[in-house]
Amino acid sequence: MFINALGLIMADHRNVQLGELIRPRALSAVPIGGRYRIIDFMLSNMVNSGINSVGVITFNKYKSLMDHLGTGSFWDLDRKTKGLTLLPPYINFASADNGDIDDMTGLLYYLRGERNKYVVVANSNVIFNATFNELVADHEESGADISLLYNLDGIRFGAPNIILETDRRHYVTDMLQNPEKTPTSRCFLGVMVLDRELLIDIVSELMSRGIRVSSIDSMLLRLHKQYRIRAFNYKGLVLRINSISTYFAASMRLLEEQTRQELFWSGRPVFTKVKDEAPSLYSADNTVSNSLISDGCSIYGSVTDSVVFRGVTLSNNAVVNRCVIFQDSYISEGVVLENVILDKNCVVRPGVRLVGQTDYPVVIGKGAIV
Repeated sequence: MFINALGLIMADHRNVQLGELIRPRALSAVPIGGRYRIIDFMLSNMVNSGINSVGVITFNKYKSLMDHLGTGSFWDLDRKTKGLTLLPPYINFASADNGDIDDMTGLLYYLRGERNKYVVVANSNVIFNATFNELVADHEESGADISLLYNLDGIRFGAPNIILETDRRHYVTDMLQNPEKTPTSRCFLGVMVLDRELLIDIVSELMSRGIRVSSIDSMLLRLHKQYRIRAFNYKGLVLRINSISTYFAASMRLLEEQTRQELFWSGRPVFTKVKDEAPSLYSADNTVSNSLISDGCSIYGSVTDSVVFRGVTLSNNAVVNRCVIFQDSYISEGVVLENVILDKNCVVRPGVRLVGQTDYPVVIGKGAIV
């Protein structure tokens, strides 16, 4: 079922810091779950909603994102008209000379070239599996200027967060950014619906005042008193990526059967870039329990409660416990890793022992030799 809306995804969130994980890539391009990137979930939500025109707003470090998205064929968005569009921060050299003020010029051109009535705008630091048809229908029926999606997470996942106060008709009366204490647990999910023409007016006004639009949160905090904003409650599973610790916790939650059931087996597929690999090789002496092991791995050691991406080699007598091991990393003999996030193409030399904490995992950057 197609809806009269186009999609916009913010590829980065400047208030979310994942340290070494986002040094070489945008937030939305961070790998998760053995074979996915964070953006796959929101992009799949839009495709499953019947949205056939999606723009991805990039700010910087988007090479990895471009390589992953390609033409959009894996999401059925490689079309002659509409489809997937990447919106870089500057559309020409003159715009770059003007600094931050013009960094949304490409977005304005994109919006003016579309004909859909509504726009679904989404941040890239939340993971859930849903469609937006009901949200758009509720927005259209209510007559609100903007409709927001929220759940009842409150502030338990830390900053950044936007807490919503509403009246009995679910209209927003106040917004609090990263409060120490909050009178309500309604926490904005980074998804909003509004009229395309209204979004053009808002972006144009912010640019004319020299205000940088770096996230949906910053936009709403400036504008929530000017417009009638309605809040819509989402009751499904949500994984928030606000920090290294929440990314690690979200990865560990994927090991739970109920979490996987809600994210991947709800009847709404999660699409991603397909990479054909040979099945993983397990030696006779290996020990693997409660772990996600992707294709193309060679497992000779012990893996427990971990997420292992494609092409990882785990040598004899190596022990991996509660870890996230990115693609094509090599773990040598006798290595012990516990509560560690190991980025792509890393090499861990024989006998190395790295032990982090559940709330403070050790993070090794891309291509490091330890």
